[in-house]
Amino acid sequence: MRAWVVERPGPIGSGPLREVELPDPEPGPGEVRLRVSTCGVCRTDLHLSEGDLQPRRPRTVPGHEVVGRVDALGPGADRFAVGDRVGVAWLRGTCGRCRWCRAGRENLCPAATFTGWDADGGYAELVVAPEAYAYRLPSELDDVHAAPLLCAGIVGYRALRRAELPPGGRLGIYGFGASAHVVAQVAIAQGATVHVLTRSEEARRLALALGAASAGAADAAPPEPLDAAVLFAPAGELVPVAMRALDSGGTLAVAGIHLSDIPRLEYAGELFREKQLRSVTANTRADGEEFLRLAAALKVRPTVEERPLRSAAEALADLAADRVTGAAVLVADASGGAG
Repeated sequence: MRAWVVERPGPIGSGPLREVELPDPEPGPGEVRLRVSTCGVCRTDLHLSEGDLQPRRPRTVPGHEVVGRVDALGPGADRFAVGDRVGVAWLRGTCGRCRWCRAGRENLCPAATFTGWDADGGYAELVVAPEAYAYRLPSELDDVHAAPLLCAGIVGYRALRRAELPPGGRLGIYGFGASAHVVAQVAIAQGATVHVLTRSEEARRLALALGAASAGAADAAPPEPLDAAVLFAPAGELVPVAMRALDSGGTLAVAGIHLSDIPRLEYAGELFREKQLRSVTANTRADGEEFLRLAAALKVRPTVEERPLRSAAEALADLAADRVTGAAVLVADASGGAG
């Protein structure tokens, strides 16, 4: 099969991704193999390619927003049938025995494994995944629009929940890429007032088109105090900015797997009055199931740019340079994904 691997992590301009021919993977016990239809391009793929996220194995195939059809079953796999449409996301496996797993917080499992990091992902024609961690996708979501929901959507939804936005509250979103523009749709549909703060003028226009109450520069103050905020941009210098924008009792959730260093916080102006600063770590399968149902019900639709699989390196470079509005999605061929 044709696939892209992280050959040598480094700046995206140095060409860390390489297109190669690999043997077709075979599903093991409890696993399914998918013929990939679409795969979203996530900023985590960029972090892995550039070395911000240390590779866990050599020449890994990135990609963890995968939509495809089951074309082979491993021994004992019976959750799906050949031909079923399935989604594969970031969380690939957990131990099921530790205190975190037993408490319903499997995202914190110390033995957790991840698609496109611990095992090959979806920048390929075929991918293998444990059936217990795959998703049956709602029929309302076509292949292209479903792909970004499998990480940008699911993890963004967990970040929104971690931010504890009250009903009808005021939400600040810092950065407005793949995950943020999905979260904004969910929050607006549920009655929130959303203020977007981002450096991209094109992203600000998209935010307003999606129903945001305002859209300003990333380091600007929103027009009113915020009840909650989510930081999607991997920029630690925005943490104090967002904390200052919070009203008393507000919460900032930091959604990224990678963040540059956070400057010193001023206690009186940025943390006092029971403000909270929280991180977000991956997601649970329950988050995924809940979000996909909600996305279908609320008619959440990511803004997507379709790219052929053969252009994966270019798509990742465009993401690095902020040349992607919404989410880039790799499709199995130049004609796009099927619904």
